[in-house]
Amino acid sequence: MTRPARWNRYWDGKSQNYDREMQFLDRKLFGDSRAWACGQATGDVLEVAVGTGLNLALYPAEVTLTGIDLSDGMLDIARERATTLGHPVTLRRGNAHDLPFDAESFDTVVCTLGLCAIPDDGKALAEMARVLRPGGRLILLDHVASTSRVVRGLQWLTEKVTVPMAGEHFLRRPLTRIAALGLTVEQRERFKLGLVERLVARK
Repeated sequence: MTRPARWNRYWDGKSQNYDREMQFLDRKLFGDSRAWACGQATGDVLEVAVGTGLNLALYPAEVTLTGIDLSDGMLDIARERATTLGHPVTLRRGNAHDLPFDAESFDTVVCTLGLCAIPDDGKALAEMARVLRPGGRLILLDHVASTSRVVRGLQWLTEKVTVPMAGEHFLRRPLTRIAALGLTVEQRERFKLGLVERLVARK
């Protein structure tokens, strides 16, 4: 089995306890960051790595929402959640490396805690920029390389397990790629020893 296939199988299996784990991390680490990200979305919105749909309830009612993910297990739960919420959303299987949409299709692209587990985050970010309309905004939230040398050392050790097992990275920092994509950072905040970074960039 190839690494990407093994990672997909891992995330399909993890879908069953993903919500419980993330709710704990949201309380302890990410705080109100999901609401911060989704609350700023406007117009036609794409969420990349929508997962189990934990963000669905947080979007403004007036947006037109599309979500993609590579894990069928995650998407099954997201569909159930969308039905329960009564929140209209188009959910489909898709690869962040090659988004199945025309250029300049969306007013907002959101990715929360997803770039850490996408094999090529640079390619994914380029795709997100491609599908944004001029003037559109990219909204990102993720755990990143800490500002603490000690914590970065622990992150490096953690990656020795998480990257082979699940393709999950802890030493990335999406901000460093934004300018090369022709996007301008409008908001940026980093907290929890620099472990968490959230930003808004405009095309």
